[in-house]
Amino acid sequence: MQLDTWLLFSGAALALSMAPGPNNLLAMFNGARHGVASAAIGGAGRLLAFALMIVVTAMGLGVVLAASETAFMIIKWGGAIYLVYLGLKSWRTKVAEPEVPGDSVGFVAHPGAMSLARTEFLTAIGNPKAILIFTAFFPQFLDQAGSYGPQFAIMGVTFIAMEACVLLGYGLVGGQVKGLIRSARHMRWLNRISGSLLIAAGVLLALTDRTRSSA
Repeated sequence: MQLDTWLLFSGAALALSMAPGPNNLLAMFNGARHGVASAAIGGAGRLLAFALMIVVTAMGLGVVLAASETAFMIIKWGGAIYLVYLGLKSWRTKVAEPEVPGDSVGFVAHPGAMSLARTEFLTAIGNPKAILIFTAFFPQFLDQAGSYGPQFAIMGVTFIAMEACVLLGYGLVGGQVKGLIRSARHMRWLNRISGSLLIAAGVLLALTDRTRSSA
């Protein structure tokens, strides 16, 4: 892959990763609830999901999934229902005053590393727009005269690296919000905002068709 092509791809991948989708919202709110480290741990689940999607695309199965109306609908509705579930769960999260007044730690119980990663993984894997992006986006930067496998591997690693940087950025933003949470009331409002945005994301995903997804 030529350096100028790789640089162009990297910039485009960074722009795609920065879009405020459900996973980035999760990273930000995980950072606000539990800290930047927790946002990073949860983000590992997202990166695994995207890596699997990139492998599927490289194998040519992405084209099949992108062309299948049934597969698109199953993934779309599964993802939409899961986002709404996460939103309702956020609304119902129990909040308690911490032992030390003014300490944001202790407002909500930490769900654990595996739970955070699993949530991000399921959120990413349940978004059919991701497989459409990989199927339509990656081939535009392939050099037809070069070897297909190494080019796709380079783009895959680059995209995952950009995604990792972005999720850390959203986690850091959430970490700044965490410092402003001084009472259980503040945390309840954070949970309600988080829940409302996730529910809205679920509804938007349910209303998305393949044409708009690939735009």
